[in-house]
Amino acid sequence: MKGAKYTLVWVFWLIAFPTSLWFAYQISPPEIHMREAVIFTLMAAAIACMPLIINGTTLFLSHWITIAAFLSYGLFFEMVLLQFATVIVMFAIKLRRHELYRYFLNSSMLFITSLIAGLGFFAVGGQTGFSTLEELFIPITIYQLLYFLVNQILLYFVSIIMGKKQRFFGKDFVWEAILLLVVFPLGISLFYLNEFMGPISVLLIGVPFISFAFVLRMYNSTEKINDNLQKAVEIGHQLTERLQVKEVMDLFIQKISQTLPVDYAYILDVQEDELVMLRQMENGEQRFDDIVPLKKSEGISGYVWETGKGLIYHEKKDWNHYAQGYIPALAESVMCVPIIRSQKVEGVLFLATTRKKAYEKFQLMIVDILCSYFAVALVNARHYEETKRNSERCALTKLYNYRYFEEYLSSKMSALHSGKCKKISLIMLDIDHFKQINDTYGHQAGNEILAKMATRLSDLIGTRGTLARYGGEEFVILLPDTDQQIALRIAENVRQTIANRPFTVQNELDPSLGFAEVNITVSIGVSTAPEDADDAMSLIRHADRALYIGAKRAGRNRVAEYVKI
Repeated sequence: MKGAKYTLVWVFWLIAFPTSLWFAYQISPPEIHMREAVIFTLMAAAIACMPLIINGTTLFLSHWITIAAFLSYGLFFEMVLLQFATVIVMFAIKLRRHELYRYFLNSSMLFITSLIAGLGFFAVGGQTGFSTLEELFIPITIYQLLYFLVNQILLYFVSIIMGKKQRFFGKDFVWEAILLLVVFPLGISLFYLNEFMGPISVLLIGVPFISFAFVLRMYNSTEKINDNLQKAVEIGHQLTERLQVKEVMDLFIQKISQTLPVDYAYILDVQEDELVMLRQMENGEQRFDDIVPLKKSEGISGYVWETGKGLIYHEKKDWNHYAQGYIPALAESVMCVPIIRSQKVEGVLFLATTRKKAYEKFQLMIVDILCSYFAVALVNARHYEETKRNSERCALTKLYNYRYFEEYLSSKMSALHSGKCKKISLIMLDIDHFKQINDTYGHQAGNEILAKMATRLSDLIGTRGTLARYGGEEFVILLPDTDQQIALRIAENVRQTIANRPFTVQNELDPSLGFAEVNITVSIGVSTAPEDADDAMSLIRHADRALYIGAKRAGRNRVAEYVKI
């Protein structure tokens, strides 16, 4: 769809370009000397080099030159001069290759706007060349109003076609109106000064205007820096609110990409004496390439790690001879910033884009602030995940604990009641004669058996279910979407595997006896919802009943299913 729109832009320009120029030449052929043309062109180019970008909209400050050029030398020259200034503006805003359609789009719109405004001027009796202000006022006012309205209407419809619909009376409309109030009288003043003083008048008005434009641009840059600082603070707050490491990294990359032109973003983590890839994003997609770690001082990232200072490179030739390790072939501009916490480099952020001269010095400061927030947020998230993991796990077996298991079982029962899950089976097992093991080999040997039992059960169950230590020598296995018959077969496989593979433990009560092979058996109870239970506690209670009445009392080392009385 995008390709079709861009093709339409090219076709539209190929039609508008020759047609508009031909009409303009027929209506108002140029009458200008080479010296005057050069002076007007140079002044228009100088002003076009300093475009003002507000709210993402590029404002053309050279329009006052083209008004005077139109009144003095006709519509054809005004069109050519305006198109030349447009080319300069596109270079000044560092248009990327895939954004070239914007030039042809703006060029086409300016051709049409100039032509309609010029036709309106001549339609009400306007004439180029010297006229009194009384004779000129109405035609030039019509010209300027048509120029403004046609441009706004075209911008509105183009935004709809390109899928970026904006309000007609939005901020762009207001800024263009303010600009009109500035350039309109300035253009008329330049026209009359040029009539009486010649091309030198361009310098008399142009030099103060360029100075004003420069000050305005500096002010706009200051405002932009302040806006970015405010955004950085807001992003920092959002980062510190995230409690998952993945969420922190995802949000950080997302906000960095929204703040800066970023095609490639890499977060590298300092692990002992190496920089290891922590997150790799290319063209908005996460990648998992096997990238060789960097040592300190190796390549751009290694140098930033060593010095603790950020770097900006404007194009590939500036950094190519420093680069080591993996860098995308199409990268041009590069920004590399250390991620520092407590005055220590914890990692490195590497950003790159295919666009040349994409990054400015003030952006390095913004990213440095964001990296500080990111470092704190990442540590907090890691600490939270570790604390949460410790609260959910048994310290001895590393399995989920009773508290976590009950919450997880409740969520699965809710899924069962809502129809998201059809059946749930619960396996509860208990080690037979475990007290005798502790009495014979010592409690440390008993703990060792519990830990090995957890490992063995994890290997047996894998991803088919969730395993937890329920308490003492009891373990539970939750099997979602598993009916009772399958659960019984799994339980029998567990029982046989445990019974047929002895555990090797150190005799802690009498170390001189060394290691001993201990034969272990387990008794198992199985219950299934919804057949056996309607709620979580009933499912546990019925599995426990099957374990003790159906297995323990029947002689141990067996599997029993819950049977309703």
